[in-house]
Amino acid sequence: MINDANNIVKQAKQGSVAAIIQVLNEKLADSGVRTRAIFADGVLQLLCEGATLEQLEQIPLVERIRQILEAIAPRNIRRVKINSRIVREQQLLWIEEINRDPEHQLLWSEEIVLKKPGFFKQLSEDWSARSSEVSTSKSAPPHPRKQREQRQFWRGLIGGAIASCLLLAGGWWLYNQYGSSEIAAQKQENSAPKQTGAPSSTTSATVADPFAEAVRLAERTSASGRSAKSSADWLGLASQWQQASDLMAAVPASDVRYKTAQSRVIDYRRNSEISLAKAKKVQAAPSPKAALTQPASQ
Repeated sequence: MINDANNIVKQAKQGSVAAIIQVLNEKLADSGVRTRAIFADGVLQLLCEGATLEQLEQIPLVERIRQILEAIAPRNIRRVKINSRIVREQQLLWIEEINRDPEHQLLWSEEIVLKKPGFFKQLSEDWSARSSEVSTSKSAPPHPRKQREQRQFWRGLIGGAIASCLLLAGGWWLYNQYGSSEIAAQKQENSAPKQTGAPSSTTSATVADPFAEAVRLAERTSASGRSAKSSADWLGLASQWQQASDLMAAVPASDVRYKTAQSRVIDYRRNSEISLAKAKKVQAAPSPKAALTQPASQ
């Protein structure tokens, strides 16, 4: 019964007209006054009916109704028009009857404006209502279907957590097995000295026009040979002449310049050997005044 009463009061606070009528009738039962109500055009039209004029005395009845409604503080209801008459047979269209002929239908009518509850008071009442709902839901035994859904939810949650842990463990194991070895190999490859010198025949074969590239390289090498002095200079020239020879050797037999290319393969290789000999000679007996002869022409 207590829960039902609280539920009615809560509905009345939310603005339910039916709940407001029920609360008013319970509060006014000792005075013999019955109420009906309808909400129209932003005004709560309230009809109070009693058997005698004493029961419907205007001042005390209006003040009592005001106190009850302000205690309820129904939402979205501030204006209330209180109408009164001697009780009659049930009339479904009582508001139409009153509006059509209020002087003969009513004893009196008065419109009141309810005080709006303070913000903190309203907040406190809402908090109390929510707290009571939570306590009621906790005390009530859970529904079997809800219990089953909760069990399924927790099973899925725990299963997902276990699967995530297994995936993380598997990934860590794979990283330890393969990732570390690949990183070590990559570090070793990066730390290894890069091989320099003449490119291989495979590299030469990838050049679009090995003949033209060999000629350009030979011209640059020949120009650099005029200023070569140290052993390192001659070793660099030997490497470049060998690279030019490799490029000429990559010229295909179908090329019209094939015969010329084969001849220059020999010439460039000879120039490379001469440069190597010069490097050894300078290294064996370094002399800045030594006359440096130019290798054979291209």
